[in-house]
Amino acid sequence: MKVYLMDLLPYGKHFDEYKADRYIPYPLPGKNFDPKIAARTYAEHFEIWNEMEELGFDGVGLNEHHTTPHGLMVSPNMMAVAGARMTKKLEFLLLGNLLPLHNPLRIAEELAMADCISEGRILSGFARGVPREYRVYDVPMSESRARFDEALDIICKAWTEDTFSYEGKFWSFKDISIWPRPYRQPHPPIWIPFTGSKETIQLAGRNNFSAVLPAGHPGVTQDIVGYYGEQLAANGHTITPEHLCLFTDAYVAESQEAALRENMSYYLYFVQTLWHHGSDQPKEALGKAGYVASSSFDYLRPENKPFAEMDRAKIRLTEASDVEARVKSGSLAWGSPKEVAERLIEKAEQMGANQVLLNVNLGAPPHDMFREQIRRFGREVLPLLKAHQVTKVPGAQASMA
Repeated sequence: MKVYLMDLLPYGKHFDEYKADRYIPYPLPGKNFDPKIAARTYAEHFEIWNEMEELGFDGVGLNEHHTTPHGLMVSPNMMAVAGARMTKKLEFLLLGNLLPLHNPLRIAEELAMADCISEGRILSGFARGVPREYRVYDVPMSESRARFDEALDIICKAWTEDTFSYEGKFWSFKDISIWPRPYRQPHPPIWIPFTGSKETIQLAGRNNFSAVLPAGHPGVTQDIVGYYGEQLAANGHTITPEHLCLFTDAYVAESQEAALRENMSYYLYFVQTLWHHGSDQPKEALGKAGYVASSSFDYLRPENKPFAEMDRAKIRLTEASDVEARVKSGSLAWGSPKEVAERLIEKAEQMGANQVLLNVNLGAPPHDMFREQIRRFGREVLPLLKAHQVTKVPGAQASMA
C-alpha cells in the first residue's frame, strides 16, 4: 500500500476563547493574526515533510482553503513547489485546486511548473470547495458544477495539445501553447475527491480518474464504489485498487486509552470549532444554492441515503464520549501500533483501496506532538501498511454480481 499523510496546515495557535461556544466569528479580523506564528507554522510543517521522507512515507496531502485559521494553505501549488525543493522522493497529493474559483489556464501552468520542478512528483487533485470560498471569490454556487467541468476540460487540453483554443461559457482562449509543460506525460495523475454526488463519480468514470474517498458509512461507501466501478466500465475501464485512496483519521499511542488521553482535546477542537469556521450553513442550503442537485444521490440504496450527506451541525455536537465510543468500536483508528495497522488495513480492504491518506494531526497540536506522532507512525505502523497489498475491490464486485 502507498501511504500519504494529510497536512491541513492550521494556524499554530488555538483560539481558546471560542471553544466553549464552538464558534469562531467569521470573518475573523486580521488583528487576530500574528505573522510570526504563521512563519513558524510554515517552517515547522516543512520540517515535518522532510522527516516524512526520511521515514519512508510516500507523500503528503495538500488542500486549498481561504480566510480561515483552519488552514493556511491558500495555494497548494506554492506549497508543493516549496516542498519539492527540500525533498527528493516525497509526492504531493493536491486535494486540491478549487477549479470553479480560478482561471484554469493559470492552474494548468502552475501545475506544469510544479511538476517540472519536482520532476514528476505532483498528483493533481481537483475539487469544488466549501461555501465559504464561494463567498470570498464572489462566485455563484449555482455555477459550481459547470465551472468545474469547463475548467477541467481546459486544463487537460492545455496539458495534452500542442496548441489549443477554447470557447466556453466562462472562459475562452485562442491559440495557446503553455510553457512549461508537465514533466509526466501526458500529464500528472488526476485524483478527484468523492463526497458521493453522482455527477462527480460520472466525471471520474468517463475520464478514468482516480478517487479519494473518505471513510464513512459502510453501506454508502459500498454504493459509491459500486457506482464508480459501473461508470468506469461503461467507458471501457476496469476498476482496480489503484483507482481508490482511503481517506481517514489515525493516532498512534501505547494503547487506546493513551491515545484518547493525548489526542482528545485537539480532536474536539477540530470537530467542534475549527473545521466549521465560515462553513456552518445547514446542508439544505447547499441544495437551494444549486451546489448539490436533488438527484445527486439517487443511485444510493434507500437505506443508505440518510447517511450520504455531511451534516456539519451534527458533527459540531460531537462530545468526548462519542469519540471514545468510536475508538472502542474500532471505527476510529486510534490505539497501539498493532491496533492502528489492523484497523487501517481492514478499512482499506473493505473499500478496495491500495492507497491511504491519513489525518494524524487534527486540531493544531503542538509541533513536538505532531513530530512524535509521525515518528511513532513511521517506525511502527508504516512498515506494516507498506507490506500489505489490497488486490480486489469488493464493492465493485458486489455491484457487478
